[in-house]
Amino acid sequence: MALVGIAKLAAAAPLLEEKRRVEYREIATGRWITRCSNPNLPFEWTLNPYRGCEFGCKYCYARYAHEFMELREPEDFERLIFAKAFDARRFAAEIRHLPVGASIAIGTATDPYQPAERRYQLTRRMMQAIASTEGRRFHITTKSDLYPRDLDVLAGAARTNALGIHATVTTMDAELARQLEPLAPRPDLRLAALGAAAGAGLWTSVMASPVLPGLNDSQESLDRVAQAAREAGARWFGAHAVFLRPCASQVMIPFLKAAYPALAPHYERHFSRSTSPGQEFVARVRERVGRARERAGFPEREAMPEAPEGRQMRLPG
Repeated sequence: MALVGIAKLAAAAPLLEEKRRVEYREIATGRWITRCSNPNLPFEWTLNPYRGCEFGCKYCYARYAHEFMELREPEDFERLIFAKAFDARRFAAEIRHLPVGASIAIGTATDPYQPAERRYQLTRRMMQAIASTEGRRFHITTKSDLYPRDLDVLAGAARTNALGIHATVTTMDAELARQLEPLAPRPDLRLAALGAAAGAGLWTSVMASPVLPGLNDSQESLDRVAQAAREAGARWFGAHAVFLRPCASQVMIPFLKAAYPALAPHYERHFSRSTSPGQEFVARVRERVGRARERAGFPEREAMPEAPEGRQMRLPG
């Protein structure tokens, strides 16, 4: 069958570089920003500079995105990384077409500061273009410790828009984090990066998501992350329960069978019927997260600053 659409573009994507376990390619894109169709999420638009993510998180729901490119092996998501071809002027124009006050989440499917960013600086260039616009709300979600390299650019974007850095720290147990997120930086390194951003005056939060049954769902675990987030200078703390798409279960279940065999039957039985862990678990997580938030002295609700409004600036040159 002939490939079409994004699958055709992926097949024709030129090779940028090849490492021992990862291949980087550049892929054309019609639009960088896409509308979010889920009314339950606190943002209207999404932006992912890369397709695929090297961190290799066992629970990653976004693996399904590679299936659109006819790449159906779960490991392809972390082995074949596509950097989106970028044009700063077109990108800035795309942002200016969004309503003032629009909320754009960066890194909903792939980490914008994953190792590929060291080479291609795609996220940095996007943030430079964002700094040339005004009045929107941007949320960067990352497990990386790389973004302090871009504090100058991030501060520039925060002067013209509302900007939040949301660090994902699922656990303070370094060994568990290494098992769940094998190529992501250690929890302490993520918090040190967040501290640098907070010290530079950027608005920061920590998300302990996803919360996984039997692994990081205890009150003690959530309390530890919340307290460490407070000490690092975060302004808010939150978390939500895991949901496992079939593509994620294909990775998560074998991992549990090898590392946590007592948990594997529960996951296999439950998530073969549903992507959600169930209302009872979701409610328990919500209660424990609220308690951890209160104990660490965080406000109940996230309160990012409002986006400044004013004349739209132009890219120089």
